[in-house]
Amino acid sequence: MTGFGVAGFENEHMVIQVEVRSLNSKFLDLSVRSPRQFSDKEPEIRNLVQGILDRGKVSVSIEFLAKGSQHLPVSINEDLFKSYFQEFKRLGALVNQHPADLFKLALQAPNVMISTPVDREESTDWDQVKAVLQEAIMKCEEFRKDEGESLYQKLKESILTIRGGLQRVQEEDPGRKEKIQSRIRGHFSQWLDENSFDANRFEQELIYYFEKIDITEEIVRLETHLDYFLKSMDKEVNQGKKLGFISQEIGREINTIGSKANDAEIQKHVILMKDELEKIKEQSLNVL
Repeated sequence: MTGFGVAGFENEHMVIQVEVRSLNSKFLDLSVRSPRQFSDKEPEIRNLVQGILDRGKVSVSIEFLAKGSQHLPVSINEDLFKSYFQEFKRLGALVNQHPADLFKLALQAPNVMISTPVDREESTDWDQVKAVLQEAIMKCEEFRKDEGESLYQKLKESILTIRGGLQRVQEEDPGRKEKIQSRIRGHFSQWLDENSFDANRFEQELIYYFEKIDITEEIVRLETHLDYFLKSMDKEVNQGKKLGFISQEIGREINTIGSKANDAEIQKHVILMKDELEKIKEQSLNVL
């Protein structure tokens, strides 16, 4: 959702500059900075942004300068200016100081200069501002689309890396089971010869134990989640939240495989998959 767009317009009557920035956010979080004469247009600005950018932390900055106006864009409170000037002069005399910038100090004192909107045909001005705003929004959206193409490839590569790790887990799994069986037989064969023990009951306990450490179902579910992630990425709009949810399910299966496998070699592949998943989770935040 990171994006940037800027657009401008200038003729003999006005200068317009609009800047639109977008960062990651679960919802549309819009902040608008515009001249006072367009303060009532914020609902319309919000609708324009939401219709294109949908969500993200979006900031819109609108600058408008009217040309050829005979009126000052500020009003000056002359009585207040005189009062400040005289008060500053009096205070300077108290400490035997006569600063040369009393005029500047009085002019910059609070409420001496007040910004005033320029008296123009606001409807005509707003129509032009709106056109520039739409252009800036579209440029921001194009920026996000270009970034999305790069992000698509990164996410796809990470999914393929996880799939490669999963294939290595599948290759290691038969050997893991064989090692566990051999170890258990070695531990108990001598004990069984020397002690009276129900072999059938022992066999049932082994079956139960092997069911507990079996990771076949987790492998199948993880493959399904990986396929679903890729399929969801190929859809056109609003898949960001879904990709986040799928990532959570992928993480659950990877963690379960790691805890149930109890094997050093498989754990290496689990760590690799978890590392790639963290990249996916971070990058998914930038997907609409």
